[in-house]
Amino acid sequence: MIPFHIDIPEAELTDLRERLLRTRWPDEEPVADWSQGVPLAYVRELCDYWATGYDWRATERRLNALPQFRTDIDGVGIHFLHVRSPHEQALPLILTHGWPGSVLEFEKAIGPLTEPDDPADAFHVVIPSLPGYGFSDRPTAPGWGVPRIAAAWRELMARLGYERYGAQGSDWGTSITTSMGQQDSGQLAGIHVMPPIAAPDPATFDDLTEAEEAALADLRHASAHESGYAEQMTTKPQTVGYALTDSPAGLCAWLVEKFASWTDSGGRPETVLTRDELLDDITLYWLTRTATSSARLYWESFREVSEWFSTSTADTVDVPTGCSVFPKEMPRPSRRWAANRYTDIRHWGEPSRGGHFAAFEQPELFVKEVRMFFHLVR
Repeated sequence: MIPFHIDIPEAELTDLRERLLRTRWPDEEPVADWSQGVPLAYVRELCDYWATGYDWRATERRLNALPQFRTDIDGVGIHFLHVRSPHEQALPLILTHGWPGSVLEFEKAIGPLTEPDDPADAFHVVIPSLPGYGFSDRPTAPGWGVPRIAAAWRELMARLGYERYGAQGSDWGTSITTSMGQQDSGQLAGIHVMPPIAAPDPATFDDLTEAEEAALADLRHASAHESGYAEQMTTKPQTVGYALTDSPAGLCAWLVEKFASWTDSGGRPETVLTRDELLDDITLYWLTRTATSSARLYWESFREVSEWFSTSTADTVDVPTGCSVFPKEMPRPSRRWAANRYTDIRHWGEPSRGGHFAAFEQPELFVKEVRMFFHLVR
């Protein structure tokens, strides 16, 4: 375990600002909404602030105030935050982000998780950057799909000396956490997933609830209108990577579109996340040059994961499980669909607000869900 400190060269920040100011913009969209993608005026305004008002050094200082480390696992250097609670009996908990997220998604939840009012709710928190993301290494050979990352996380927790712990995840983190549960040999107290990854059950199609009908309709809409990014990254991540690595404006549009579509914000992500929070995440991808390497996880695993949540799920997960389905999440399986795969659901939560980035958007509700589940299995 090697302590890690972020220190981006000033030349990198100067280059970013210059590229933003030299952006060669496309023509304006001929529609009055986001149906063709992020509107030109929106991206120009955000990029203007990025170039002239945003302060990466403030983010760097916040991250450097947290204990950070790197360690080599299976030939890849893994970056992670490791924030121990002052309460020694705290339950270790590994939190896994997804795309287009990062360890920054969990920043606002770290304090409440590690230093709660009630010591019985305390966690020692481990937050790794996925391989190919953030300050982790970019794998130089294929094979780093969901099961291999799950195995690496189990090794990370073992190296940290944790013999019993919990795991939590969203987006890619849900599938990785699920795989940890399937690989478990007695270390996991339980897993908490947002949402559970389970396909609609055809046996229920003659007796669907209103919520299940809405979930199916949203899956169809997402497949028809919101899946282009995934198809590109699943089939040819290298091709799209050239543009995303060379143009900060292009990267900004590519990522902020997902924050608009997947947050509980009515399509205006800045109503639940500040501009600085959006740009913290986008800038992390830019400065680490991980737009391409992060997309490769789709090439590795998305076909299989997509089948799990949309078509069929044949495997099971038998460790104690907590599930939280936020109202603007995608997908949103019902409890009876999820129970076909997760055989020991101890907690089922449906918070009143929040979307795909629950810890980022609604940290208080996120922490409440995590606490409620792990209270049952500590």
